[in-house]
Amino acid sequence: MTTRLPVIAAAVVFSFLPFRARGGNPTAPRRDYPITPVPFTAVQFTDGFWSRRVDINRTVTLPHNFVECESTGRIDNFVFAAGLKQGKYRGYQFNDSDIYKVIEGASYSLLAHPDSTIVRTIDSIIVFIAAAQDSDGYLYTPRRLIRPDYAPPGGKERWVGMKDGSHELYTVGHLNEAAAAYYTATGKRSLLDVALKSADLVCSTFGPGRRGEVPDHQEIEIGLCKLYRVTGDEKYLRTAKWFLDQRGNAKGHELLGEYAQDDKPILEQEGAEGHAVRAAYMYSGMADVTALGGDDTYVPSLERIWRDVVNRKLYITGGIGAVGRSEGFSGAYALPNFSAYCETCASIALALWSQRMFLLKGDAQYVDVLERVIYNAILSGVSMNGDTFFYPNPLGSFHGAERSAWFGCACCPPNVLRFIAGMGGYAYARRGDDVYVNLFASGKGMITRPGGDLTITQETRYPWEGEVLLSLEPARAEEFTVNVRIPGWATGTPVPGTLYSVIGPAAGRVTIAVNGTPAEVRTVNGYAQIRRTWKKGDSIRLLLPMPVQRIVASDSLEDDRGLTALERGPLVYCLEGVDAPDGHVTDMVIPDSAAITHEFSADLLNGVTLLRGRGYTAERTIGGEVVAGPLREFRAIPYYAWAHRGKCEMTVWAARTIGRAMPLAAPTLARRSVASASRGIAADALNDQLLPKSSDDESIPYMHWWPHKGTTEWVQYDFPSGQSVSRAQVYWFDDTGEGECRVPASWRILYKKGADWIPVQNTSPYIVEKDRLTPVSFEPVNTQSLRVEVQLQSGFSAGIFEWTIE
Repeated sequence: MTTRLPVIAAAVVFSFLPFRARGGNPTAPRRDYPITPVPFTAVQFTDGFWSRRVDINRTVTLPHNFVECESTGRIDNFVFAAGLKQGKYRGYQFNDSDIYKVIEGASYSLLAHPDSTIVRTIDSIIVFIAAAQDSDGYLYTPRRLIRPDYAPPGGKERWVGMKDGSHELYTVGHLNEAAAAYYTATGKRSLLDVALKSADLVCSTFGPGRRGEVPDHQEIEIGLCKLYRVTGDEKYLRTAKWFLDQRGNAKGHELLGEYAQDDKPILEQEGAEGHAVRAAYMYSGMADVTALGGDDTYVPSLERIWRDVVNRKLYITGGIGAVGRSEGFSGAYALPNFSAYCETCASIALALWSQRMFLLKGDAQYVDVLERVIYNAILSGVSMNGDTFFYPNPLGSFHGAERSAWFGCACCPPNVLRFIAGMGGYAYARRGDDVYVNLFASGKGMITRPGGDLTITQETRYPWEGEVLLSLEPARAEEFTVNVRIPGWATGTPVPGTLYSVIGPAAGRVTIAVNGTPAEVRTVNGYAQIRRTWKKGDSIRLLLPMPVQRIVASDSLEDDRGLTALERGPLVYCLEGVDAPDGHVTDMVIPDSAAITHEFSADLLNGVTLLRGRGYTAERTIGGEVVAGPLREFRAIPYYAWAHRGKCEMTVWAARTIGRAMPLAAPTLARRSVASASRGIAADALNDQLLPKSSDDESIPYMHWWPHKGTTEWVQYDFPSGQSVSRAQVYWFDDTGEGECRVPASWRILYKKGADWIPVQNTSPYIVEKDRLTPVSFEPVNTQSLRVEVQLQSGFSAGIFEWTIE
């Protein structure tokens, strides 16, 4: 089925002159990364894994993004701002950026697959973008659409709203990226002229002796560097660097704080902090400025922050940003699984940063993280059909999840689009005449080198099998080095650093053969270096052992202590309830001694390698003891493929012993009751028998009444039959310091008699405290329904983890 592209009735296609950048053709920057990536246009995938993904991205994800931008008013915002129609601004103040990202992704698609329909669609949208731009270059549609009932942060005044999240410079950054991409794809300068005019305004507005604010959301630094690449105009690079150097400078602006990486100068920042996407975009911009400016001042900071991430703040899937409220980094070793945020955009941002670190340093550890992020955290963010998406990507779910076609804050779908469109650009690179093979997938890479062109053809079933055949075809016989990445997972190092390790037997020995003859090669920075005179027909056969590996976390990572995750090759695996006879997998124990096999299933999930083994479930008795259930077979699928077979439990980490298991609830009276709550709020967390570590522990389920504040609310148990009860305990949810839930002002127990709710006669006081079960005893009552009535504090909401009764 073909998804229709939006038809813009007022479309006018600009005619263009050949682009000349301010008096001459653009030239390559005088300085750049020491390693040059091979462009994705020179890489062809022919395997069933990436070729399918890239094709779906072009044929489904791309038109889907256009249609959603049209139906949600993102295109109309430009039409209204241009005065071509009358209408109200719709959506978040940063929605302009979604259009820009879609144009960028579409441009990458055009580079590989020219399509006149897409060009006409983009051209028609550019008409509106250009018409919505102020005469001096300012472009931000919310500011043009202020009404009595709507104003963006800052109101009518430009730039001042950045301290409140206006995202003006963020949207400009994505405009710059889109313009550079569209010019590269088509040679048309329509959007580029808009971007240059906008960027010129930014450069003349901000800088020494001018405005001193910094972007509330980093991105313009990357965009300005791309304009510098296109035009060669140094002012864009200078302004990008100025924005970076200005962060943490209290003399120049009101600091935005740790959340926006603006609490201290970037050279003094010890680790990754604040909003994860903003942070990783900033680190990417720092790397670009380093490479293009030829100044290594930022490198120690980049390396220090990188070590902080991989040693303390990286999920096994490659996801970053544990905290949902801030979409940001937590403290060291705080990586809860079921409440993990791991925003898809954050994963993409980490991939962009990882690639840049490799291009700077030539170390395979950065590509190891890049590969992990791509195959797990990013691919989880988009369905196999290409038209639904995850915003957060947790590592566990008690009730399952479904991807969505779009979001109110829709940064992730167009980010997925533009990243996968350029996927081939991460596979190969070169330094002079020497080449790097970074990712493994069947297909071809055509590498332009000073000493002559080189074609590398890969034949492999990666990521399902570890054998890779590289066939080389240089233009002429020539001596140079082929650097073949030896993935860290193949040598027992799943992630650089000490956060995760492999237990059990060694993976086996990586072997390399050149022209069929085993070769002993030197490994430097994670690469097997093979230097010789290469000629057409030469080959390298790489054999990566690919057993099932058990991963354990550092003891410092409390949430994963005593647990194990399963990997094979670059893929992290998970258990899903649909594969369990009772629908439960969070209670699964996989002993270290359990044998685990693998098999490829062509008919499941577009073809995946499954893992099979036997473990046992953990069960809780009425007395509260946790005991082992019967042995049971389990089946694991690649994490990226979860949530494609209906909503069900899911977990990446499973217990190694009964003591760390998450047992199924015992059949207590509370468990056998039907739980409900006022306002129809889901209340099934009340009787799951999972107790938090503290009242602000979001790693397990809880119910809440937010955003209702200061009201009287209730939760209720309906028993299977009349029961005598005389005691209850409640564990309150309270996120002081983060959100708007507090312990209640008061609470009481009521029982149902006939049609009336009657307060019990309590024999102990109603305690209102955090971080523990708060009990109350009362005279026995016989009833079929019991309630906790809660008076919320004025100005605050409340929530409950657990409610027990006796």
